[in-house]
Amino acid sequence: MELSKKELNQLIIGMKQAYSEGKNAMEFARTLLNKYSDEKTNYKIAILLAYDLQSGTYVENVCKNNDFYKSWCKQLTSLINPIFPDGGSILEVGVGEATTLSGVLELLGNKVSAAFGFDISLSRLMIANEYLKQNNQEAKIFVADLSNIPLPDNSVDIVYSSHSFEPNRGSEEIMILECMRVARKAVVIVEPIYELASWEAKIRMDHHGYVKGLHEIAKRLDFEVLDYRLLKYTSHTLNPSGVLSIKKKFNIASSETNSKILLNKEFFWICPMTGHRLAQDEENFLRSNMGIAYPTMSGIPLLRKEHAIISTKFYGKLK
Repeated sequence: MELSKKELNQLIIGMKQAYSEGKNAMEFARTLLNKYSDEKTNYKIAILLAYDLQSGTYVENVCKNNDFYKSWCKQLTSLINPIFPDGGSILEVGVGEATTLSGVLELLGNKVSAAFGFDISLSRLMIANEYLKQNNQEAKIFVADLSNIPLPDNSVDIVYSSHSFEPNRGSEEIMILECMRVARKAVVIVEPIYELASWEAKIRMDHHGYVKGLHEIAKRLDFEVLDYRLLKYTSHTLNPSGVLSIKKKFNIASSETNSKILLNKEFFWICPMTGHRLAQDEENFLRSNMGIAYPTMSGIPLLRKEHAIISTKFYGKLK
């Protein structure tokens, strides 16, 4: 859906006002954008605005609810640790302010050789970098979409989510496929599980346009399901957290791209439009040899398709 300038202005102003008044900004967005449809759809621009408006609140919540935060991170790490290799790499999709990633990294300790995280909101990622720095931790942080992850096939050992799939009903299959494409070993999806929820929770999840059918999709795509159940710790009883862990069935060592990454410990982003490798140029843009460049802000690469700059006649030297 492409919004007119008038609709976009209405959306931004209305969501900001709703949020400032303590109301549900996404509810305002759905009312505005779904007026011609009966479907409860959360449009990507509205999701971006809602999360961006919340920037800073996740770090605040860690301070206010530290016991729950520690229990949540311990629960999530217990799902990852048994399948995580020594010296492995990890990616959190929808990393937000990196509060969960930080907790997972602390618990996994020296097992992690490299950590990555992306989010749709630059504001949240700027806070994430500061939060990780305060905790003496490092991760490669970048702006990207769940439906188009700018990383090579089989490039990260374990990919996981922590309620980032949640508002994206209708995109479940593409999100699972993208996570599995990037994962070398397995994907651990920690999200509200519609099918295992109470009828009251289902009504709420339908109203908010939350994901559904994750297990059914994974089975249909013939992925090996390692774990599927509700979890003990959840922040909202009507939004019950569950896990769907899925494993790759084929031998990724045969992948030429993956072998190169494994042998050389080499990391690179790929262009979300063409899939070509991105390298930094003299102007500190990330650019492919196809002439498509992506900017950075505060050291954070902006790697959504919407950030692409076509520059086929610019031949700055790549580093």
